[in-house]
Amino acid sequence: MNKNNIIGFSLIAIVLIGFSWYSQPSEKEKKAQQEQLAKQEATREKTEKTLQNAANAKQAATKAKILEDTTALFHDALQGKPQQITLQNSKVALTLNSKGAVVEKAIIKGYVGHDIKSRNDANDKNHVTLFDTKDQSLKFMLSAKEANIITSDLYFTPSQVTDSTVTFTANAGIGKNIVMSYVLGNDYLLHMKMSVNGMAGFFAPNINTMDIDWTDHCRQQEKGFSFENRYATLTYHKSSGGTDYLNETKEQIDKNVEDPIDWVAFKNQFFSAVIISKNDIKSNALMTSIPEQKGSGYLKQYEAKMKTFFDPTGKRPSEFNFYYGPNDFRLLKKVEKESNFGKQLELQRLVYLGWPLFRIINRWFTLYVFDWLSKVFPMGIVLIMITLLLKVITYPMVKKSYMSSAKMRVLKPKLDEATKQYDKPEDQMQKQQAMMAEYSKYGVSPLSGCLPMLIQMPIWIAMFNFVPNAIQLRGQSFLWIKDLSTYDPIISWSKNLWMIGDHISLTCILFCGANLLYSWFTMKQQEDQMVGQQADQMKMMKWMMILMPLFFFFVFNDYSAGLNFYYFISLFFSAAIMWALRKTTNEEKLLHILEAHYSENKSNPKKKSGLAARLQAMQQEQIEMQKKREDLANKKRDLNKK
Repeated sequence: MNKNNIIGFSLIAIVLIGFSWYSQPSEKEKKAQQEQLAKQEATREKTEKTLQNAANAKQAATKAKILEDTTALFHDALQGKPQQITLQNSKVALTLNSKGAVVEKAIIKGYVGHDIKSRNDANDKNHVTLFDTKDQSLKFMLSAKEANIITSDLYFTPSQVTDSTVTFTANAGIGKNIVMSYVLGNDYLLHMKMSVNGMAGFFAPNINTMDIDWTDHCRQQEKGFSFENRYATLTYHKSSGGTDYLNETKEQIDKNVEDPIDWVAFKNQFFSAVIISKNDIKSNALMTSIPEQKGSGYLKQYEAKMKTFFDPTGKRPSEFNFYYGPNDFRLLKKVEKESNFGKQLELQRLVYLGWPLFRIINRWFTLYVFDWLSKVFPMGIVLIMITLLLKVITYPMVKKSYMSSAKMRVLKPKLDEATKQYDKPEDQMQKQQAMMAEYSKYGVSPLSGCLPMLIQMPIWIAMFNFVPNAIQLRGQSFLWIKDLSTYDPIISWSKNLWMIGDHISLTCILFCGANLLYSWFTMKQQEDQMVGQQADQMKMMKWMMILMPLFFFFVFNDYSAGLNFYYFISLFFSAAIMWALRKTTNEEKLLHILEAHYSENKSNPKKKSGLAARLQAMQQEQIEMQKKREDLANKKRDLNKK
């Protein structure tokens, strides 16, 4: 990290912190905003309630009319007593309600459940409740000639009930019914077929679609609300390929998805509920995501309004797969093979691995190494070993970067001597050229250390994307850390403080401390090789090395302990490697090698010396071009005077 990098990052940090402080509303403005939001919320709730009451009244009137007419369609199915049927295996337990014939509760086994006290229904320690009847609803709507048929209003009769199968039938009359059959696979995939029998005459001839309305109040499953909320989003897969999602932080209501899609997922950080249609979900589906407030026990309100294939003759059923399970990359790849729809579902995209370059690193390197190590070692050790492996891989580049700085450091007295006559501000171009000339003579390139450091950046960013999405870290303890997937507070309090939150994370402090140590080593190394005014500027910048770790504390305090621990270990080893290289580098021997190279270049003046020589030539060319432009300008000025 050179001087310009440090200045840039420091200025960014100052601007962000300053803007955050400056943009804070006053107490009066906060109160006015709260009152305005309360009024808007009250107005919206009143409007929604009015519309809902009108819809309920219309529906009740229609139902009452049907119940009065004993020959009406679904007369018997509109009344009854709900029954719960549970399909389960070693992975999930799915409770289906005979009213509506859909899953009303999904339990994922084998994962630690956290007690989210604000919801007052603590999960069992051995499973996670993804949703229950008060959180989620799913209804299928068929447009008949006389009235709409809504499955959530109907009482179905269950039959063929086993641990993995059930068939629900809603009778519309003699020889007329709706049938919804379910088959649970060996893990997290539920297959469903829906068809109508003997009802072709009740639908218009051009009817070939049905409406689906799916809503979910996405539960908070992890301790860190803000961190989990960053990774909770409504996601969908386009039939043409690729996934997209709604903004994680902004409210989006009835966003129109213009492309046909294969599936829609209501996703939180580590678990998802997914509906997959065998036939494409038609274009112009409407998606909604509304963020919830911290302390509510929920992350988002999701809704998807869709249309898909429906055959009123009953010859072809509408088929769906439902996935209720963890966001595990390998598992999601396996689900695509288990689905019998023959589609490229790309469900593994629910595990976000970063932008294309970082995704490639995580997909073809990090995942394989992580899977291999996690079979043998606990997760904390896995993070340490991945860090060590990456340090071994990048060590040649780090050493090259360090040696480049060491060469410039031992040449500093010679550079001071060669450039001492260029101390005026207007002589900076000549000073740079003189420095490049000296570097070229000794075979040193001042930029040779930059490229190796840049090569490491994609690895650091790739891990930033990988660690928060690794469900294998969830519930795993290491040393003092109870759960590597969330923050590890050494102190907590009830009220949120600006930029800090309601806790202080120990791994975040360690990360910032390691960052401070690494920054100090880096700046010391930069300071030792600076010449003239650069050295004076570097001395003035020493205080800035404290600013960046402080800024990172405010950013990463709410991040997972696993991510902070990885960065702590990575920076600690980076500082240790830099210290070891400094101790083991014989600077006298290095200077002797450079002197030998200088003698060789002196005896062969035509010989060019790497990048420094090219930079020198470029600077010389720029100076010559500048002189030509000045000469041309002077000639024009003389002509104008004549």
